[in-house]
Amino acid sequence: MTNPLSRREALAVMSAATATLANAAAAAAEQTAAADEAEGGCVLIAQAVEGPFYFDPKLERADITEGRPGAALDLVLTIIESGPCTPIASARVDIWHADASGMYSGYARQGPTGDVSTKGETFLRGTQLTGADGRVKFQTIFPGWYPGRTPHIHIKILLDARTLVTAQIYFHGLLSQRIYGEREPYISRGQSADTTNAADGIFRAAGGEGGGVVLAISGIGDVLTGTLVIAVDRSGQAASSGWGGWLRQKFWRP
Repeated sequence: MTNPLSRREALAVMSAATATLANAAAAAAEQTAAADEAEGGCVLIAQAVEGPFYFDPKLERADITEGRPGAALDLVLTIIESGPCTPIASARVDIWHADASGMYSGYARQGPTGDVSTKGETFLRGTQLTGADGRVKFQTIFPGWYPGRTPHIHIKILLDARTLVTAQIYFHGLLSQRIYGEREPYISRGQSADTTNAADGIFRAAGGEGGGVVLAISGIGDVLTGTLVIAVDRSGQAASSGWGGWLRQKFWRP
């Protein structure tokens, strides 16, 4: 016959059970909050500088890799209108980002000493039009890093030739560290990104309590899938107040 628990033992068991439940609830809440944040929502995405590396190669395509090596990434974006939160069909979505070595296509004066040119190339750039559900899907690779910036992907969304947003989207820091520390060709560079999300001024200035918007990432085999819901101002007024192309126009030419 099992001896009954003493009052002290019973209290200890109850306390441990309560702590376990509380921890589980807190973990679940944290995971839910992180997922909500990562997946975006019906809040305007912050405008960001276009940067020096944008041009339109007029390539409407889903696969933008052009054979560039790196961790495969399927990027699934859903474009909605802030306010009614309804999908926007026939919106043009441009994306562009650096390759595994931190280089953009189409520009000279890159690399640690500024002697690398990719002029005439169009890798990791592309355009798609959203369907009735507001979605587009790009096949690309996990972007490489370059000095002074946290890993990111640039995005520009237009509707009827009207720019709705120029923005940047980001990754969780631990994922970036794992990719750069374990996968080729990233690991060949010998170090992870020199700038974290928290240290990146553009990330920090992107509105919201946590800074820039971070992709929700899942993995099936060797392919990562990044998903994000992006809310925009359909009128384009939010974009008209930005200074998106100033840096490129002043300092860089393709």
